[in-house]
Amino acid sequence: MPDPDDPAPPDAPAEAARHASARSARASALTEDYVEIIADLLAREGEARPTDIARRLGVAHATAIKTIARLKRDGLAHARPYRGVFLTDAGIALARRVKARHQTVVAFLGAIGVPEAIAEADAEGIEHHVSDETLAAFERFLAQRPRRR
Repeated sequence: MPDPDDPAPPDAPAEAARHASARSARASALTEDYVEIIADLLAREGEARPTDIARRLGVAHATAIKTIARLKRDGLAHARPYRGVFLTDAGIALARRVKARHQTVVAFLGAIGVPEAIAEADAEGIEHHVSDETLAAFERFLAQRPRRR
């Protein structure tokens, strides 16, 4: 018999949907991290070698190779023999969206007083999980703030 003093149990379908959304975000976060790192390496160094990708992400070379293969299968990247990994147009578009999300989250956290180094670290997780609606609210908040000189 339910205890009348206990709060109502959560709505099971809604709770299940939230958990499914979180699992999906974790899976896409890996893809997003890889395309973001590849884009950064290409911009800074002109190439993105699997060894450099693995080093930047702190994973084993074999793990990077496996994930790069998935990016290729998903149409986000391609590789040239002896030249490293490159992003397709879809991969470039994803990398730009991820970078923009990251910058918005960092700016929002900074605007509410989070120190820059902490904002950067926290943004690495938040950027993958924040909804488009919440991100839009961050952007509205930032747009309303006076610009610092």
